[in-house]
Parts: sequence; structure tokens; C-alpha cells
Amino acid sequence: MMRRNDNYLPVPGEDKNLDVDFNGTSKSKESIPMKNLYADDGSPLYPRLGPYFSDGQRRVDYVLAYHIQKPSSIRRPSSRFGDNNFIQRLRRSMSMRSSRAPLQPKEDPEIAAQKQRTDYHEDDKRFRREEFEENLLETGLELEKDEGSKIPGIGFLKIHAPWKVLCREAEFMKLKMPTKKVYEVKQGSNLVEKIRLFIHKVTAPLHPKVDANRPQSVKSLSHPFSREKQHLFDLSDRDKFFDTKTRSSIVYEVLKRTRCTRAKYSMGITSLLANGVYTSAYPLHDGEIEGINAEPNDRKLLYEEWASYSVFYKYQPIGLIRKYFGEKVGLYFAWLGVYTQMLIPAAIVGVIVFLYGCATVDDNIPSMEICDHRNNITMCPLCDRACSYWKLVTACGTARASHLFDNPATVFFSIFMALWAVLFMEHWKRRQMRLNYVWDLTGFGEEEEDHNRAEYEFRVMQKTLKHEHSTPKGEKVKLTCTDRMPAYLTTVVMMGFLIAVTFAIVFGVILYRISIKAALHMSNYPAARSNIRATVKTTAAIINLIIIIILDEIYAAIARWLTTLEVPKTDKSFEERLIFKTFILKFVNAFTPIVYLAFFRGRLVGRPGNYLYVVGSYRMEECAHAGCLMELCIQLCITMLGKQLIQNNLFEIGIPKLKKLLRRRKSELDSKQEEELNKTLQRHERDHILGPFVGLSPEYMEMIIQFGMVTLFVASFPLAPLFALLNNIIEIRLDAKKFVMELRRPIAAKAKDIGIWYNLLRGLSKVAVIVNAFVISFTSDFIPRLVYQYMYSPDGTMHGFVNHTLSYFNVSDFQPGTAPLQPMHLGYKVDVCRYKDYREPPWSTTPYELSKEFWAILAARLAFVIVFQNAVMLMSDFVDWLIPDIPKDISLQMHKEKILMVELFMKEEQGKRLAAWDNHNQDNCTSPSSANESPPQPRSRPVSNANCC
Repeated sequence: MMRRNDNYLPVPGEDKNLDVDFNGTSKSKESIPMKNLYADDGSPLYPRLGPYFSDGQRRVDYVLAYHIQKPSSIRRPSSRFGDNNFIQRLRRSMSMRSSRAPLQPKEDPEIAAQKQRTDYHEDDKRFRREEFEENLLETGLELEKDEGSKIPGIGFLKIHAPWKVLCREAEFMKLKMPTKKVYEVKQGSNLVEKIRLFIHKVTAPLHPKVDANRPQSVKSLSHPFSREKQHLFDLSDRDKFFDTKTRSSIVYEVLKRTRCTRAKYSMGITSLLANGVYTSAYPLHDGEIEGINAEPNDRKLLYEEWASYSVFYKYQPIGLIRKYFGEKVGLYFAWLGVYTQMLIPAAIVGVIVFLYGCATVDDNIPSMEICDHRNNITMCPLCDRACSYWKLVTACGTARASHLFDNPATVFFSIFMALWAVLFMEHWKRRQMRLNYVWDLTGFGEEEEDHNRAEYEFRVMQKTLKHEHSTPKGEKVKLTCTDRMPAYLTTVVMMGFLIAVTFAIVFGVILYRISIKAALHMSNYPAARSNIRATVKTTAAIINLIIIIILDEIYAAIARWLTTLEVPKTDKSFEERLIFKTFILKFVNAFTPIVYLAFFRGRLVGRPGNYLYVVGSYRMEECAHAGCLMELCIQLCITMLGKQLIQNNLFEIGIPKLKKLLRRRKSELDSKQEEELNKTLQRHERDHILGPFVGLSPEYMEMIIQFGMVTLFVASFPLAPLFALLNNIIEIRLDAKKFVMELRRPIAAKAKDIGIWYNLLRGLSKVAVIVNAFVISFTSDFIPRLVYQYMYSPDGTMHGFVNHTLSYFNVSDFQPGTAPLQPMHLGYKVDVCRYKDYREPPWSTTPYELSKEFWAILAARLAFVIVFQNAVMLMSDFVDWLIPDIPKDISLQMHKEKILMVELFMKEEQGKRLAAWDNHNQDNCTSPSSANESPPQPRSRPVSNANCC
């Protein structure tokens, strides 16, 4: 039972009579509900200024919210946890579904019949809260309840950490705090540092107006906080020594360590949240953003200098983001900023490559030959029966458009992007080390205790209750691989099934393209027949986009469900397993259609008279004469733009506004009344309405997929970096607005790096080299053009290249039932048609067999892949070796810090020795006058009265 404590807010004498139980007995020893602190009109009896207790002095460092029954409901007499009936009641309470929604009274007779059990369930929650809160009091935290809030059915427990608790926990957590000792930070003198400082001065107008008064050339020495060495720290202003981020982190650590130990099991804050004892737990935002009375605070400054679209051209205030949200969030936005900055040169070079293609399209001999009407080349039908013969000149537009993305500059751009990826990774490593130095994370390690997750504790508790008689006393119960085996098997089977579903859907889109092409060829509508290729390509890409967006949401939910089934022990293990599953599913979902277009379409076709058929009579689709690169480009463009505009931006903007609209419609208040009500809500009530923080994994995941789009198939779409840059400029401000305005403040978590995401980025950058080598070699016509020009061209030019790539087919060799229904479609009889492939003509001794040109080009393609891959990898490794991971000036400053820290402690020890020596001398000076009274001194102490005179 929770006892009264001096930490609780005192109430006037006339209000103490309200502290009675529901059955009329006194509860003077229990916590005081905050409803007693409200007058009859609902106004507070004591003024509250901002995020403070009702006394206006003690700051609210953390808030726990819980459900309370309506005052009109009648609470049944409750019994305490006893040794006899505890297990039965616990099993009964656990068997009932724990919901985060308030238990509303309903008229359903089945619900009415379960009312008794519901009351017991609520009593169980209340008893656990009381024990947990009593244990919090014993740790030194100060608590205040607010059950008279304007949010119906919700009570709040406000937590304040006094100075003694902050000092004790900071020492326990080994938090690095700035000391009084400051030193000058000297800038590097090498060429790289001079260039960096010059760029910093030139871009000064782009820096946010944050921390303008703090000198940049001075830094405080930081040291793990110690109560014994408080004199080393500047404690002149105790209220600001621990900022709000640090205070909430300290309280959260205390919450995680505090347990409910009643009976045979233990429950922490995570288990209490999972079982609905508390519905939410969160630190408070600093203050208001808008309004005349909004006082200056870090949240308002972040909104003005970071979360506003009007400052999209400025750098991010990374230091302030870290100060407010913690190192983990700060590192994410720092990484996103570095990635966006590095996209600028990539976007510029990509635009130049695209403009080069536009400028040289009229000089491209192969496309000129295709568009020349004098070349009367008759092509074989693109489908059986419904399609007829067609003129190659009709592919003129596709050939010219393909040159925009399939030109010699594409090879250069692929090499450039491979080196760009390496430079980006190296730049981020150096930036990360600089942030570690500035944020005093250089000595940070995984020293913190990794607490168990609520679901793990719940499963262990279930296992304990199930085997309570067979388990020896003192033996710690834990989940084994045998316990998790069904979940592991489910995960493997489900992952394989979902990947198979993705392949099946892509195959379904392939069948759609084949069937719709045949249907359009049979159409009597002239416009449909004239734009068959464009219609099929565009609609198929849009269908793929819609499927990708839908499956992304489904796969994310299934991945979380599978990870929950495995019951990982810690949050870190849960996050890593979830990231692994989500990345595999989303990567396969996003890139399977692209991989098919790049490497499989047009290769599993066959030839006229011997085509490859699937699902009965569906003939596998061919590439256009200019290759599949154009279709790959269209698919990439639509997928990338669609995912960024719809999934990343529209969903993030539209879904919160839709939820807000639905909440407003359900509310009985109109917009003006709701606005007035929001003005009267306290800080903890306003933050409760905000959405919960779900972690950074979704933000990282969408950027990793985008990085894959930018690097993996950049040879086919040089404008991808430009689209990514434009998206990220909006994404940064959109995420900033979401963090500052729409989400509860997250727990500040320390981190030295971005973790597993760096390994994924590095792996993608390596795979990108191989993928682009194959795209250039096998998807584009770069290698066939090169081989023709230097091996088969009579004059060393590209004249005759189109004719060289086309083989002959005798129309009398069509299989029965596959010949065109309208053979006279072109107005003349066709005896021989052409198709794109390197095969022997029908009049040769080996008709329709692969020609020697095919094998020569295949050898050249494979040789190019090997040379390109190894050359680019070698250059990448050289750049990686050339650029040090730690900037030289940072390395020197870190070394200087260690020396200064040693000197500081040496001076402190010397001062202690001198003080002890002076005290010893004073004792010796006073010893003759009180020789009879003082105890004898040890022999080991030297006695000197030289300075006594």
C-alpha cells in the first residue's frame, strides 16, 4: 500500500476529509488523488506554471498515464493480494485481454455478466500501481497524481527527480557532464581543414540562428559525474546543470530498475505498460510553440529554425536537436543531412549526363537509322495471331528516348556513383567522429544494462506459473530455443511464403502486360493501337507501384508480428530482428519488378517459330528494339516518385490530419470549442493527445530503400539522385515538424553511431557496383555497339549497326496457329521478317542457331563486368584507404583532452595532499597544550613543530 510522504503535495485541512475509500473507510496512509486539488468549478486550487507540479516549483520530469473509472461507476469492495488467492486472480487477470482502451460500460448482457471480473481486473491494476509508486517513493522520486484532468477516464502520475536523486543516478549511469575546466579548440592547419573552414565562412548565412552567443573556439572538459568530485563541476545553477533531456533519461532509468516484487513474480515498467496497468509513459515537451504567451524554449526554437518549411535552404541545428531529443535522434538527422548534401553533386552530374544525352540524340547513328524511312525493315509480330508485321520506323520515338539514358556518359556516371557512395560513407564516418567528440561520446560504450522487454517478462511469468510446482526453488526461469522453435519455424515459412507471393504478383503483372498488349492490338480504336507500348509500360509500372505501396504496409505489420512471436529478450535484439525481416521483405518487394526488367525480360523469349510460352498460350514478352533500358527507366521513375510522394510524404502528412479529422468528428465539440479546450489543457494533457514515438526504424528504412534506388540501377536512370535530393529536402522538414509538433517527446537515448544501418548502406554500395556492371553490360546496348564498331564495322563507325543486330526469319516457318491473322496489314506480302537477336539466317547450314557474333558479344560482356567491377572496387578501396576515418584535428583534440584530464586530477590530488599536510601541521601545533587530553599519535606519523612558531 502506498504511504503518505512529504514528497506529496500538502492539501488544506478541509480537503483531508475527502481522502476516504469507496467503502467509507479512511485512507490516510495512501497517496492523495489530485482531484482534491480542484475547486468545485474545476479550476485548480494552486497555480501551475508550465510543466510543473501544482506548487509551480518542482518540474515534471516524467509522466505515467493510466485509466480511471468514471466517478458514477460503483467500485466493489476490493481485497489485497494474499498468498492464497493471488495465483488464481493473476491467472484470471492475465487471461482477460489487456486493452489500452478505457473500459467503458456497455449494455451488452455478456459484458454485464463479466462486470465482477472486470472490477477485479481494475483492482489488480490499481494495487500494482500503488506498489510500484510506493517503490518509486523509496528511490527518492517525488510523485503527484492528477485524476481530475479534462481528458475523461485518464489519470496522470507526474514524477519529479530532486537534486539528490539526479546526482546519485548520474553517477550510477556514468553520465559525462561538463567541468569548470575549459580549453581552447584549435582548428587544423592542413589543407582539408582550411577548405572546410572556408566553406563554413562562405555558407554562414545558411546556418541556423542557434547558439550564436556560445564561443565555438572553447570547449569544456567533460568527466563522468561523481558526487565526491562535485567541486569540479559548475553547479552555480542547479536547475540548468541537468537539462530536461538528461532529467527524463535519469527518471526513465529509475523506472526501468524499479520492480513490483509482490508474490512470486517481478514486473517492471515495461510489463506494467504491456498489461495496461499504465497506458503510456513519456517525458514532457519543453513548452508551447505558438501563442503570444509562449515563453522562449528549445522546442519553440526548433520549430522556428528547423521544423519550418521557410528554412528549407538552411543547415539543421544538429546540436540543438541532440540537446532536445538525444544523441540517437541527433545522429539520424545528422546522417540524413550529410546524405542530402552529398546528393547535390550526384544530382548535378546526373543532370549533366541527361543533358548530354539530349544534346547528342540527333547525332546518334543507330537511332537515326531506325528513324530513317528509307530503311524499309519489316519486323516480325510481337504476339501470336493478334499482332501483325510492323515497320521498324515506328520505334523511332522509343529509340531516341532510350539514347537519353543509354549513351557513353552512362558508363562514366556509374563509375562516378560507385566512388560517390564510398566518399559518402567516408564523409559520414568523419562527420560521426566529429560529433562524437563534440558530444563527448568518445568514451561511450555499451555499459548500460540491457533491460528485458515486457513481452519477454510476461512469457517468463506464464512459464513460471505453468511450471511452478516442477521448477526447483532458486532456479531462474528463462525462454529457451525449444520454447521459441514454433515461432522460428513460423518465421521461416512465412518469410518464404511472402517472398513467393511477391514473385507471384510480379509474374501476374507480366501476364497483364502480355494480355493487354494482345488486346490493344485487336482493338478497333486507332488511338489505342498507336500507343500500345507506352500504354502497356505506364499502366504496368503504376500497377507495380500500387502493389509495392500496399505490400509495404502489410509486410511491415507481418514482420513486427513475426518478431513479436519470437519474444526477443531485449529491445536491441527486437529492433535488430525486426530490421532484418523488414529490410528483406521491403527490398524484395521494391526491387523484384526492377530486377526482372533489367536482367530477365527479353532473355527468356525464344525466337520466331520457337517461342517460350508460360501458363498455356502466354508468350513471354520481348524488349523493344532499343532494349529494355527505357522500360527499366520508366519503372524506376514511377516507383521512386510514387513511393516518395505517396508513401513517404502524402501518408506522413495525410494520415495524421485524417486521424485528427476523425477525432474531431467523434468529439461533441466544434472546432472553436476544441481549440478553446486545448488552450486550457496542461502540458502533460496536451502531450498525451500527441502520437507515441515508435522509433527511428521506419525513417531509416525509407531512406535505405531510396539509397538502393539511387545507387543500384543508376546506370539506367541518371536523374534518380535529383529526385532523391528534392524528396529529402522536404523529408527533413516533414520529419522535423512531426518530431516537434505531432509526436510525444522520445526518451533521449545515447548512441555513438547509426548501428546496423551503416552495414546495410555499405553492403548496398558494394552490390551497386556489380549491379551497374551487369546493367551496362547486359541491359544496355553499350557493349554490342562497342564490339560492332571495333570488330565488324567496315569503316569504324556505327553505320549499319541496326542491320547487324537483326536476324532473318522465314514466315513459312511459323508454328501452326501462331501466324498473324492479318498478314497483309502493311499492304504487301511479307516473306521474310526481322527480329532482334544474333542468329544464323534460314538459308544457312545451321538455320536459327546462335551466331558467332553472339558469342563474341557475350564474351565482351562478361569481360566488361569483370574489369568494371574490379577496377571500381579497387578505386573505392583506394579512396577508403586514402581518407582517414578520424579527422586529424579531432584526433589531436581528443589526445589533448586526455592530457588535460590527467593534469586536472593530478592537481586535485596535489591539492588534497597539501590540505591534508596543513591539517596535520595544525594538529601538531595544538598537541603540546593538550597533551593530556589528546590520544597518542601513531609512530608512523612524523612530528614536526618547525612551523608552529
